[in-house]
Parts: sequence; C-alpha cells; structure tokens
Amino acid sequence: MKKIFQNLIIVNFVFLIISSSSLANEKIRVGLLLPLSGENREIGQSVLKAVKMAVNKINDPRIQIYPKNNFDDPKKTYEAAKELYEDGIKVFIGPIFEKNSNNLAKLSDATFLSLTNKLNKKNNNIIASGVNALSQFEAIKKFKNENGLKKTICLIPERNFRSEIETAISKSDIKMKIYYYNKEPTKLTKRIEKITRYSTRKQNLEDEIKRVENSDDPNKEKLLEKLNKRDTLGNINFDSVVISGFDETLKSITTSLMYTDVTPKKTYFITLNQWFDTTLLDEMSSQNLYFPSINKKNYDKFKKDYSKVYKDQPNQISLIGYDLVGLVYHLSKINNFQINSRMFDQKNLFRGKTGVFEIENKRIKHVLNFYKVENNKFKKIF
Repeated sequence: MKKIFQNLIIVNFVFLIISSSSLANEKIRVGLLLPLSGENREIGQSVLKAVKMAVNKINDPRIQIYPKNNFDDPKKTYEAAKELYEDGIKVFIGPIFEKNSNNLAKLSDATFLSLTNKLNKKNNNIIASGVNALSQFEAIKKFKNENGLKKTICLIPERNFRSEIETAISKSDIKMKIYYYNKEPTKLTKRIEKITRYSTRKQNLEDEIKRVENSDDPNKEKLLEKLNKRDTLGNINFDSVVISGFDETLKSITTSLMYTDVTPKKTYFITLNQWFDTTLLDEMSSQNLYFPSINKKNYDKFKKDYSKVYKDQPNQISLIGYDLVGLVYHLSKINNFQINSRMFDQKNLFRGKTGVFEIENKRIKHVLNFYKVENNKFKKIF
C-alpha cells in the first residue's frame, strides 16, 4: 500500500509538471533519480520538492521532469535510469550519492548531474554538481591573495575526505604546507601542540622570565609584569591555517589552537563550507573564523520560499537540485533546445541560488562567496 502511495505521488508530480506540455513543440525532458524510500528518503523528497519549485518558477511548459525512485541502490539506480533512457531521456538530475553512479557509464551518451561533491571523476557522463573542495579552495586562494597571506598551513584528517582535499589543493595550485591529524581528542591535542611548537614557546617564556628575574635591568618589574601575562614566547611558522573539519572536530581544533596561544587575532583561521552552521555563532573559538560558501542571501530566500510552500525546512542538498533545473533549462536554450551531452562541453556561466556555476568539458565549478563569523553573525567578505 505504501509503495502504491509513493507511485501515485510520483505520477501526480509528473502530471503537474507536464500537463500543459502539448502547448509547445520543443520539450526539455529531464530524468530525476532520487531515494524516495528508505533511510535517505527525506533527502530525496526534499530535492523532489525543490525541483518542483524550480519548475514552477521557470514557468515554461516545455520542461518535463520524470522522477524515479532509485531506492538509494546502485543496481536500482541503473534500472530506473535505463527505463527513462529507453524512453528517450538523455539528461538526468541525480543520483544524489556517488555510490549510486557505479553502473551509469553503460548509458554512455546520457549525462547525469549528480548532486555529490566528490571530485573523483570515474565516468565521463557523470558530472559532480555539489559544492566541491576545488571550488572551495579556489575561493580560499582568492582570499589568501587579497590578504597577502604567504605562510598558510592546512590541517587534513588522516581519513574520511583526505583524498578530496589533496586533489583540490593540487588542482587549485594553492601554496600551503599540509599537516594530517587524527580526530581522537588526545592525539589531536598533541598534534596541534607539535605543529604550533607549543612546548618550545612555553619553555622560551619560562627561560625569559628567569633571565629577567636574575638581571639588573632597571625596568625588571615592568618586564616581568608583561611576561607573566603571556602564555608563550616566540613565533609560529604560519600566518593562516585552513582547517578541514566540521562540527565538533572543527571546534576541537580551534579550541586547541587557542590553548596553544594561537589566536585568530594574529592568525587567520579558515575552514571549509559550513552551510552557515548557527552553532558557530555562539562558540567563542569560532569567532573571526573565515569560510567559503554559497550566497547566504539567496540561501535564506530559498529556505523561506520552501518553508512557505511546504511548511518544512529543506535539506541543504535540495538547493543544488533547485539550481540544476535552472541550469539545464539555461543550457538547453543556448543549445536551441536540443537536449544532449554537448550542452555541458562548451564554457558557460549560470547564476543560480547557490551562486555562479562555471560549466566546461562536462565539469561544474561553483564561484563561491566568502564569509566571516564576527560578533555572533555571518559577515560577507566577498
């Protein structure tokens, strides 16, 4: 019964989108591969709703969206895509997760706009459309250049998304020294202490206090008063640090840096896209933290519109789905409404809710904005 109900939702959605399509000669037919059941169904349903919003916003009867439940499974993703492909559909939005793209190379003349942000391009017909690490590091590179930062280090987790960060640093040609860290709290603290030369700087202070105490300097008391207010003595070997981490790991690293007397007052603290995580606003160690991101004003407007229509909050990924509808429509117009993979070969720009998309050679990059956590608010830098 539940499956029948889900199918009815999909059929009704298709009907709403294409009911007036007969009024136009040219059709923009797009497949939509989403997990509409199972563990990630809420994400899939949120993207489905966002896509419907985008279609309504475009308000052109030529655009037709055909949703299919891929059950968050590689085999069923291929089966759903093949069914639509055999019906003549050659451009797809989805799947969301990289794992479900494994078999799609078999449909070689179809193009899949995956919502993943993974950079590892396995198949030429799959385009990663998420806010990837390369887009973020290119924004960081711009920020570094504008602020004259010459000695940047980057902290990368030993596991998880290590290869993604390494690839992005290499492709963006950004100059920085890399250090790896273990997220386990004790190991993380020791790693930060070593990177910042904390024990040496601590010892330098103790030695200087003893030297002044044993000196005949007439200003001894004033010097000692200043020294006793310090935690360390000596320079660190970097002017900025890029922290590849999120949530509690990010907060643990910024706290550890401040514990070792490295503060954002003297050193730039930079991190990756945080999707405007509001918990950062109340965190003392996160004040003056910089990060690249999508356009906040547009993101807030999208969430407001989504909430107004559906009485719910959208998943972050759904904004990408919303923009991909506009992107396909934009490129199809440029391509004289011929829907094929060549639309994604030539260099083009598209301004969506997330910001500016750069499309070339079946690759998508996001031109991101830059923000700072300041006085418990997100402040736009560029």
